[in-house]
Amino acid sequence: MSKQKSASSQTGLFYPDERLALFIDGANLYAASKALEFDIDYKSLLKWFSDQSRLVRSFYYTALVDDQEYSPIRPLVDWLNYNGFTMVTKPAREYTDNQGRKKVKSGIDIEMAIDMMDIADKIDHIVLFSGDGDLRRLVETVQNKGVRVSVVGSIESNPVMISDDLRRQADFFIELDELAPHIMRNNDDSNEEYVAA
Repeated sequence: MSKQKSASSQTGLFYPDERLALFIDGANLYAASKALEFDIDYKSLLKWFSDQSRLVRSFYYTALVDDQEYSPIRPLVDWLNYNGFTMVTKPAREYTDNQGRKKVKSGIDIEMAIDMMDIADKIDHIVLFSGDGDLRRLVETVQNKGVRVSVVGSIESNPVMISDDLRRQADFFIELDELAPHIMRNNDDSNEEYVAA
């Protein structure tokens, strides 16, 4: 019998009294939601997880390009910072690839690993929004400390937005597409407080 359950069978996925922490890889969640053609409503995301368990902390990780006069992600970063998220930003590095295209590189894995290890003894369950296979060993280490780890990603998107290794390591896999009705931004909303990026 597989240890994994999806979000559609939520029995046993969350316990009302457990201490919960969210770890959101902003770029990864943005790419996955765009591939599934919806925008994230971060206020709804926070509320939904707060309704499931005792939400202790919500971390959001993203890279910012320092020399840009205006960054499209800045309104979101500011909104999240004032509305219950612990923001972890890192300067992005721009480079040119072999075909001459400008790319942005940022690695938030180290910051995420430090924060996850730091909080592991204060929580019971981590929900990781990332599909990055490099995080598999981190998930295993946190699990060895007695923390359950659920990973949010997508196998419904094209391309698939979850590493198979990370998905196998997780205690639970939550399909982002199944979570969408609870956390998607309603396009009829006239009160757009931020840009979901």
